Amino acid sequence: MRKTSLVTAFVWTLLPAIALAQDAKTTVEDATKAIGAVGLTSITYSGAAATANFGQSRTISFGLSSTSVRGYTRTIDFALPASRATGATMPPAVRGGPPPQPGTLDQLITAATPAWAQQMQIWLTPWGFLRGAAANAATVRSRKIEGETYRVVTWSPAQKAPSGQSYKIVGYLNDANIVERVETWVEHPILGDMHVEFMYSEYRDFGGLKVPTRIAQRQVGMETFVAAIDAAVANPPNLQQLMTAPVSGGIAPGAGGGAQAPPQAPPPVASEKLADGVYRITGGYVALAVEFKEYVVVLEGGQNETRGLAILAETKRLFANKRIRYVVNSHPHFDHAGGLAPFAAEGITILTDDNNKYFLENALGSPRTLVGDVLAKSGKKPKVEGVIEKMVIKDEAHSLELHHVMNLDHSDGMLIAYLPKERLLFTADFAVPAPGQPVSPSIATLVSNIERLQLDFDRHIPVHTPNPDRTVTKGDLIALAKGAH
Repeated sequence: MRKTSLVTAFVWTLLPAIALAQDAKTTVEDATKAIGAVGLTSITYSGAAATANFGQSRTISFGLSSTSVRGYTRTIDFALPASRATGATMPPAVRGGPPPQPGTLDQLITAATPAWAQQMQIWLTPWGFLRGAAANAATVRSRKIEGETYRVVTWSPAQKAPSGQSYKIVGYLNDANIVERVETWVEHPILGDMHVEFMYSEYRDFGGLKVPTRIAQRQVGMETFVAAIDAAVANPPNLQQLMTAPVSGGIAPGAGGGAQAPPQAPPPVASEKLADGVYRITGGYVALAVEFKEYVVVLEGGQNETRGLAILAETKRLFANKRIRYVVNSHPHFDHAGGLAPFAAEGITILTDDNNKYFLENALGSPRTLVGDVLAKSGKKPKVEGVIEKMVIKDEAHSLELHHVMNLDHSDGMLIAYLPKERLLFTADFAVPAPGQPVSPSIATLVSNIERLQLDFDRHIPVHTPNPDRTVTKGDLIALAKGAH
C-alpha cells in the first residue's frame, strides 16, 4: 500500500511539469502558425536601419550617435544556421572633423563566429526564437506587464557561456500569439551579464509570413539598433546567392554588424625602460608602469582580459617586490576598459575620470555568472576612484599628474598622464597619423589642453603606437595640431 502511495505521489509531482511542457509546446505551435512560419527554413528581409556607437559614445552611458544603414538586408538560413547582413553605411558627422565617409556593412555569422553575441542575431528574431523554443524544451508562464497579459516562453540553447552556465532566451507573446519582445543575457568583459533585448512591432503580412516592420534593439537599456522593414521573402529561392559574402567588406557594430574575425594570437609582451622606474609595456595597447617607493602605478589596463593579465604579469616581473596600488583608466570606451577586470580581481584601485566613476563601478560590479573571467572567480567588487579635474600621485621617487581633458568630442571622461621629472606625456586615442595621412581634430584639442595646463615634455607616449613607431615630441604635436585646422 505504501509503495502504491509513493508511486502515486511521484506521478502527481510529475503532472505539473508534463502539463507545462505540453502547454509550452502548444503555445509555440500556435505562435508559429499565427505568424505563418510553419515550414519556414530561411528568410530575407530589408529596409533602412541605424546602429549606435555603443561603448564608444562621448558620454559612456547615454547620448549614443548613430550610423545609418541604407539598403539594409538580413538573410537567415535557420537550417545551417547562418546569417548575413548587408548595407551601405554612413557614420555621423563629428564636430570640427572631416566629412564622414560612406562604408559597407557585410556581416556573416556561421559556425566560424560562435560567440553568443553573434549567434543571438539568429535566435532572437521572432522566427528563430520560435524555432529554437520548439527544439529546446521550452517552458511557458503567464505574466501581466503594464496591464497586458503575456505568455512568457523561455528556453536555453545547447551552447554554453564561457563560465559553463547556460544562456537563457525569453520571449513575450501577446494575446494574438505574436512575439513582441525577446531578451537574453550575453557575457561582456565590462558589463558582466549584459542584458540584450529586441522589440518587434507593426507586423505586416508578406506572402503569408508575418514580419515586424519595426525592430529595435537595446543593450543594458540603451537603444543600439533600429530598423524599418519594408520587404520580406520566406524561403527565398536565391538563398545561396544571398548568403554568399564577397571576398572583402566592411563591418558595423550592434545588430546590424559586428561579426568578428577569428581571434589572433596577441603579439609578444615586451617592456622598454624610459627612465628610472618607468617602463613602456608593448605587445598590444601600450601601458606604462611607474614605480613609487611603496607601490607601482599602471597606466592603461589594455583592451581585454588577455591584455590586462599580460600587463599585470609584466609589471610584476619588472617590480617583483612591489604591490600594484592603482591602474589608471584613460577613458571608458570598451576597448580601453576591457582589461580592467583582472586588476579589479586583485583588489587594485581603478582611477578614472570622475565622469566615468559611477559607470565603471556599477558595470564591473554587476553579476558575472556568464563571463567566467578572473574577476568573476575572485568574487571581489571593484574599487573605483574618480579624478575631478586633477590628481597628483607623488613621493620622493616620482610624481605623476592625471588631468581631465576639456572640450573633447571623443569622450567627456578622458584622462592624460604627465610625469614632470621625466618630461613624459601619456595619452590614449589622440592618434598620431602615418606620414601623409590626415590629422584628427582631436590633436588640436589635446594641444589646447597641454597649453592650458602648461605641460612641458620631451616625449609623447600614445596608447596606440604610431605607424611607424617613433618618438613624438611636443613640437611634433603642435605641428600636427596646426595641420588639423
